[in-house]
Amino acid sequence: MSSSLVSLLVVGLAAFANAAPRDLTVDLGVAENFAVLASAGISSVRDCKISGDIGVSPAALSYITGFSTSFGSSTAAAQSPYVKGAVYAADMSNPTPAYLTAAVSNMETAYVQAARFVNPDETELNDGDLSGLTLAPGLYKWGTSVYMPTDLVFNGTAEDTWVLQVAGTLRMAADVRIVLTSGAKATNIVWQVADAVTFGARSHFEGIVLAATGVTLQTEASMFGRILAQTEVALQKATVVAPFVPEPEVVTKRSVVRWL
Repeated sequence: MSSSLVSLLVVGLAAFANAAPRDLTVDLGVAENFAVLASAGISSVRDCKISGDIGVSPAALSYITGFSTSFGSSTAAAQSPYVKGAVYAADMSNPTPAYLTAAVSNMETAYVQAARFVNPDETELNDGDLSGLTLAPGLYKWGTSVYMPTDLVFNGTAEDTWVLQVAGTLRMAADVRIVLTSGAKATNIVWQVADAVTFGARSHFEGIVLAATGVTLQTEASMFGRILAQTEVALQKATVVAPFVPEPEVVTKRSVVRWL
């Protein structure tokens, strides 16, 4: 082999090794304004704590249960002692119905976008058992269910992105945590899940959940991120804190407090 060809191979391999991870950013659109957004309903056992807005559409306010909602000076949004933010439903005054229609549409589009990423870096990793793993940035794909029986680590910079495509259920055991290291951000970790999502009692999750069905946070589970579900969300004395984003014109200016 000629020295010039060897040099080209060495340069090519070095460039490949130093290549930045591909951008797997998922556009949440208006749905990014919500801590919890669902199409069919949101239920809560008392003492649930939400930092950020919650909303349902096309469901009505009666499908948001356990939050002791009430109206102030406007019927375009409700308030709750358990929500540091606004409560929205499809049967509220304008401009809320159109706002929620856009949010739900964006949520569904984001789910499709996350599902359409191809050429995964890992396929069927550990057959869906994520015990003791550390995940580098990239695209992960499972054709069945995924289970987290022990802590799961995401290691990467603030610019790195992850998309995790799950064709089955996603389950997190009790007392298990997701841990972010080296600057990794919850807003850059997206789980696209085709079946039910369950976080066990006292577990802690970090990331964005795009769920085609329902999401359940069991007793005292906590989450820093967003739940965007195309059916229902059930919160059992759980805590959900949304990352702050600039607020749209329809939302009243306020601060977001982390309960965690």
